[in-house]
Amino acid sequence: MTILVTGAAGFIGSELCMRLLERGEVLVGLDNHNDYYDPALKEARLARHLAHPNYTHVRLDLADRTGMEELFAKYKPKRVVNLAAQAGVRHSIDNPLAYIDSNVLGFAHLLEGCRNQGVEHLVYASSSSVYGANKTMPFSVHHNVDRPLSMYAASKKSNELMAHAYSHLYGLPTTALRFFTVYGPL
Repeated sequence: MTILVTGAAGFIGSELCMRLLERGEVLVGLDNHNDYYDPALKEARLARHLAHPNYTHVRLDLADRTGMEELFAKYKPKRVVNLAAQAGVRHSIDNPLAYIDSNVLGFAHLLEGCRNQGVEHLVYASSSSVYGANKTMPFSVHHNVDRPLSMYAASKKSNELMAHAYSHLYGLPTTALRFFTVYGPL
């Protein structure tokens, strides 16, 4: 069984790839290698698992519809973990279209690939930013999150709505992970 991990050169994605490879899983890692974060960090993370015999790396942007269709057709993943996204609340204020392209359009391409390939389960990164103007503490998955305060938050809330629709319409099991600030040594 092949697992597709997007954002494979990112902080969380790289570590996930390492753990899955240690378990003996077969992975296709995808990353667009943009320069929002230091490309040298991405290359260093990727170097940890790039040569593993169960790992194949694809440099591709989720917003590339044809590329995504070809990726799903070629590798036929059965499970997908989507950690790829244009990140950053502040950056989304100055560059909102980058978030629409990557986080909305790119996520739609990923959902279509999952649907057309019969993926067993999609796990994807959302964000605590979806809580937006919510003032109730502590945050809860049961809170209303319909008041985003940035395009980043709006794009992540959009992902949750799109995944819900695909689950309902096409029977695609999905799990959203609302990450809060994530950081570490790599």
